[in-house]
Amino acid sequence: MIVSTTDTLQGRVITDYLGIVTGETISGANFVRDMMATVTDYIGGRSGAYEEVLQKSRQSTLDELEDRARRLGADAIVGVSFDYETIGGRGAMIMVTATGTAVKTAIAV
Repeated sequence: MIVSTTDTLQGRVITDYLGIVTGETISGANFVRDMMATVTDYIGGRSGAYEEVLQKSRQSTLDELEDRARRLGADAIVGVSFDYETIGGRGAMIMVTATGTAVKTAIAV
């Protein structure tokens, strides 16, 4: 599955637009990560624990997006964009959403 943030694919021609597809993931952070992030806030630096949660959430969202596109018969998704939101009390959860357009393509001649 080709996944792109652009609306065209180099070397390929879009032959059919199958519709908008979405993927969503909501992930919670645990108490230890919260404590480590608080320490990082005070002393500076990056929060590896939260970065890991974000990376896994983004990958899970992409997997869901691709699965939904495959069910439509797509071989690519174009125009993909991501959105990130914190939800819940104290922003303890992160929601990652991705949207794009599922398409069928052919090799350009």
